[in-house]
Amino acid sequence: MEVLFENGDMAVVNKPAGLLVHAAPGHEGAKTVVDWFLGHCPEARGVGSAERPGVVHRLDRDTSGVLVLAKTQKSYLELRRLFEGHAKIRKTYLAVMHGTPKPRKGTVDAPIKGRPAVSHYEVLAAHDGISMVEWTIETGRTHQIRIHAAKLGHPILGDPLYGNAAKDRSRPVRPMRTLLHAVRLDLPGNSFCAPPPPDLIHAR
Repeated sequence: MEVLFENGDMAVVNKPAGLLVHAAPGHEGAKTVVDWFLGHCPEARGVGSAERPGVVHRLDRDTSGVLVLAKTQKSYLELRRLFEGHAKIRKTYLAVMHGTPKPRKGTVDAPIKGRPAVSHYEVLAAHDGISMVEWTIETGRTHQIRIHAAKLGHPILGDPLYGNAAKDRSRPVRPMRTLLHAVRLDLPGNSFCAPPPPDLIHAR
């Protein structure tokens, strides 16, 4: 696990793709970020919930990038308040998507399971039928960017739920996971960045 930042209150890591944040039904015995965290910081075992110690937000298993873990109960409560309020944090992602959204910069305001969900996107580059798109989200619904990308008609490469398997198979290099990366997280007074991994940079 690459540690991007650490102090007495929290650890910020660059989660690799393919790793669960915490244990989940159907994945018994799988390695998780929590396993690593408790080995790295045993005193955090009682922070938050017993099932998800230190976890204040999560990334999908296939999503890589910036993840924050609380080391004390005080920091856990403060971070949870920030993430649940959304107004004082900014989460930025990179996604490789089929085609090129038009317009190249815009907003998707589409509820998910009846709850408000707002995402902003901007196309950074486009080539050979795919695009690198930057996303920032105002809300944190489950699978929000993946759902909103599909709603634009330009799903994320490799997405098994909302993607286009036929288009994935037609690519020169078939994506091995959902090509989504949490590249930056801005908290009050702090910003943390995780460079995009090779499978995003060299997607084709």
